[in-house]
Amino acid sequence: MTRMPSYFISHGGGPWPWLPPMRAQFHNLEDSLKRIAAELPEKPKAVLSISGHWEEDDFAVMGAANPPMVYDYYGFPKETYSITYPAPGAPEIAQRTLELLEAAGLPARMDLKQGFDHGTFAPLYIMYPDAQIPVYQVSLRKGYSPAEHFAMGRALAPLRDEGVLILGSGLSFHNLRMFGPAAKVPSEAFDAWLGDTLAAAPEQRTEALIDWESAPYARTCHAQEDHLVPLFAALGAAEGEPATRVYHDVGLMGGVTASSYRFG
Repeated sequence: MTRMPSYFISHGGGPWPWLPPMRAQFHNLEDSLKRIAAELPEKPKAVLSISGHWEEDDFAVMGAANPPMVYDYYGFPKETYSITYPAPGAPEIAQRTLELLEAAGLPARMDLKQGFDHGTFAPLYIMYPDAQIPVYQVSLRKGYSPAEHFAMGRALAPLRDEGVLILGSGLSFHNLRMFGPAAKVPSEAFDAWLGDTLAAAPEQRTEALIDWESAPYARTCHAQEDHLVPLFAALGAAEGEPATRVYHDVGLMGGVTASSYRFG
């Protein structure tokens, strides 16, 4: 089995692939997601999504054989609340994932009820529209400890050698109140810091990301860091490996600069 890379991706806004005006706005993101699927060394055995839209007191692993849908967005057209992405779950790999987390001393449990949130089903609809590849999720842990989420990624690194594609699904700028022109300066500055940080030597970038609040406009870009924390997990799974920017947008949603990265 070939080692899979891991990724931190922007997942776009709500159910964007099903809304033509939004889909047109996110055309660069769509192109990047299709390239990610095309550039993998082989077809994944499963996709593990670590989404900014699921957090629990402990790390929770989605164990359902046929996960339901979670429509965790508001104010969109009625038809977007009946979208389906009928990918199967991955119960056996989920059990393996739980065992890896427990072996690393991390608080973790199985969740047999949780379904796919839009941080998972929106990008995967673009990457794998036929929904044939098994998909499951691992939650964030409340408190958003960078060190804990790096540790989570390190614990799950062996999955990359077992055919599992790890996606940290978030957004490099996520302040809903500032979408528009006000996002331009802070998102550009934070995005530049992120690019420089990820280009540094592995031990330096880990240290800098754990101290991410020292970045320019950090708390302006991430008043709550749920959409940044998936980066720590994805990088933790490939901590000693190079980072490559695979998506970059400027002026998104009226002013946002955003990026996605491949690790390994």
